[in-house]
Amino acid sequence: MTRAHSACKIKVQILCDDEIAMGPGKADLLEAFAREGSISAAGRALGMSYRRTWLLVDTMNRCWHSPLVETVQGGRKGGGARLTDLGTAILAQYRQLQADLDQASGGAALHALTATLRERPAPAQSPRSPAKH
Repeated sequence: MTRAHSACKIKVQILCDDEIAMGPGKADLLEAFAREGSISAAGRALGMSYRRTWLLVDTMNRCWHSPLVETVQGGRKGGGARLTDLGTAILAQYRQLQADLDQASGGAALHALTATLRERPAPAQSPRSPAKH
């Protein structure tokens, strides 16, 4: 049985050398920053540790010409983190790219590519012993 092309999912990652500068998870993280206002709260909202969240932010901030997320030192109101103007712009552009790809995924090229794709992978084959001569 073949899978309908509508079941195909296209995922895009923007690379900076070997680092993923932007991808679906990092876009979700940027949205969490915009909503939650702190590194720890954004991480919790996505089920990530503070360390994992910080490492993802650090990667994004190192990959673009200027940071996407900036931290605010604690004080009377406490610290936090927010999207920079560039972070807001990159997030919007990335989400638009995803929308464009979703719209394009109904095209003939994708249908041709996925026309013979199985619904599930076939069972794994056992490796055969090398033939003895």
